[in-house]
Amino acid sequence: MDFDLLIIGAGSAGYNGASLAHSLGLRVGLIDGAAELGGLCILRGCMPSKALLAGANRFHQARHSQSFGLQAENSTLDLPTLVARKDEHIRDFADHRRSQILSGRFPFFHSYAIFRDAHTIELTSGPEIGRHLTASTFLIASGSELAPPTLPGLSDIGFAHSDTVLQATRLPASVVVLGGGAVALEFAWYYHALGSRVTILQRSPLLLKGSDTTAALALRVALEKSGITVHTGTTLQSASGTATGKKIIYLQNDTLHEIEAEEIFYALGRRPRAIGLGLESANIDLATIRPTQQTNLDHVFSAGDIVGPYEVVHLAIAQAEIAVRNAARLLKHDFALETIDYRSKLFVLFTHPELAQVGFTEQEALDAGHDILTATHPFIDHGKSLVMGETDGLVKIVAARPTGEILGASVVGPEASSLIQEITTLMHFHGTVRDLLTLPHYHPTLSEIWTYPAEEIADQLQSPA
Repeated sequence: MDFDLLIIGAGSAGYNGASLAHSLGLRVGLIDGAAELGGLCILRGCMPSKALLAGANRFHQARHSQSFGLQAENSTLDLPTLVARKDEHIRDFADHRRSQILSGRFPFFHSYAIFRDAHTIELTSGPEIGRHLTASTFLIASGSELAPPTLPGLSDIGFAHSDTVLQATRLPASVVVLGGGAVALEFAWYYHALGSRVTILQRSPLLLKGSDTTAALALRVALEKSGITVHTGTTLQSASGTATGKKIIYLQNDTLHEIEAEEIFYALGRRPRAIGLGLESANIDLATIRPTQQTNLDHVFSAGDIVGPYEVVHLAIAQAEIAVRNAARLLKHDFALETIDYRSKLFVLFTHPELAQVGFTEQEALDAGHDILTATHPFIDHGKSLVMGETDGLVKIVAARPTGEILGASVVGPEASSLIQEITTLMHFHGTVRDLLTLPHYHPTLSEIWTYPAEEIADQLQSPA
């Protein structure tokens, strides 16, 4: 074989997998045919969207600072400058990743690839088009792409999505956001913070399907309080153009409704980037990935957005690293393979307020058969959040009975993305609510708020059931 391991896709999962494979002494090759190297997170996902949100949040705060004695409500928006700032940061991030990929530590093939059999791929573009490469093991990490819209009429009238909005230098006066997941809600907040009139149409009964119900409801209350209109439980019927904009017709509670806006933002999901890989030629099935990150073929692994189930960078990297370590074991005929642990899975939504979760939601814990206790505490009853003027939202802890081990937590509120890390650390070490209460918390800080639900659960554990 030409390689011990060939990796298809040079995004966060693929690059980190190649880097680890090199450090383990494997003969590893990395393949990616994209015109721009760096992967979704750097180029069109995490980093550019957060750069835009950073500016949008500052603009929003400036226009809503009267209670602090600041008269800045007449602030003006220079959207081209905000986009240019984002581009500068992304260029730096991408240049750094490109230099890592091209560092020479392992061969890189700037090409798309297709499987010809279970151990052979063919390069289908670039300077070495037509070349065949063989490997003992493979890691497929080719990511995801925008799922094409199925709503009748939407493609005809055009729409914005998570790629196009990154370069948009003109703000629409009104936007209808189709979807209620992470991408939909972050860009709904982005448009709203900059001054657009925003309406969200979500198909599920709750925003953020699959998240903790208490947290999802708290986020909806906060978004609606800010001025965003939210409709859940909808069935989209059609899209069409009007004399002044675009129109969506949808069904809700057995009644047809229509809403018009200047722009439609499409965020109804992504799909695995698997078309053109020739998986059928190698009999590779990505439908079910084992906890070892193996596909149906023992020597073919997969990681990242192409297989999920959680499309977030830190888990994509963890999946890739487990896959590489297991590939190394297989090459040594060691079949005691490592499995991934999603017990401390993390999720963060960068709206305002932010939402963050770790571990089980309340429903997931119940479905898994745990005997649990839960407790919440609102930010409106917390000193630091009061003086900050950030009182929307709450924290919630899910703990096991009778041990008090923390199984999960949610937070909707200021700096949720940072607050969740304390609980994540405790969960990593199987910490309990009593462990949380023994940790010192400086006063006044936002992190003190965790002690209130922890104390409530601890008291219940001490009381007779």
